[in-house]
Amino acid sequence: MERKGIFDTVRAMLGRGFKSHEVIALDAAITSAARPDDPDPDPDPFPVTVSERGIELIKTFEGCARKARDGMIEAYPDPGTGGGPWTIGWGATGPDIKQGTRWDQDRCDRRLHEDVARHAQDVVRALEGAPTTQNQFDALVSFHYNTGAIGRATLTRKHKAGDHEAAAAEFLRWNKAGGRVLAGLTRRRAEEARLYRS
Repeated sequence: MERKGIFDTVRAMLGRGFKSHEVIALDAAITSAARPDDPDPDPDPFPVTVSERGIELIKTFEGCARKARDGMIEAYPDPGTGGGPWTIGWGATGPDIKQGTRWDQDRCDRRLHEDVARHAQDVVRALEGAPTTQNQFDALVSFHYNTGAIGRATLTRKHKAGDHEAAAAEFLRWNKAGGRVLAGLTRRRAEEARLYRS
């Protein structure tokens, strides 16, 4: 299949050149169309789910804290503010979680997977198809799970521009809570940056 002709035609239709993620996406579509009967097509170059490695990173830093003697998990206050947002299990927050909330371990585990899936979709939308490795995706989801900032962070813009080293350096800027630098956040950002770079 003549790829150059296809690219030239699409470029003329758009009236502009391609962005790097568009080149990769179009090339993948051409490859897929050229091998319609291939039972094992190339994997999607844009991850949409977090790997087990990414889940373990999140679990390592979130922890499943505040286990009571009866085995139930209790909500705890934000370490930066000493109050809201209240957190339970593997870092779950929300209007259903407040002082006095108690869950069993199974509910904590289920909520982790629900929340990770939701945050992964936020990251997919924010990246707008920019080329992303699985390790980069996992690091970005861990970052977003903790900060909720994937849509406004400079590191997202730098990643989408393909400046991955500058994006990795941006992780460490997000190590404060309640206006204070926290050692746990500094360690987490360093691990996310390390995973992103790998």
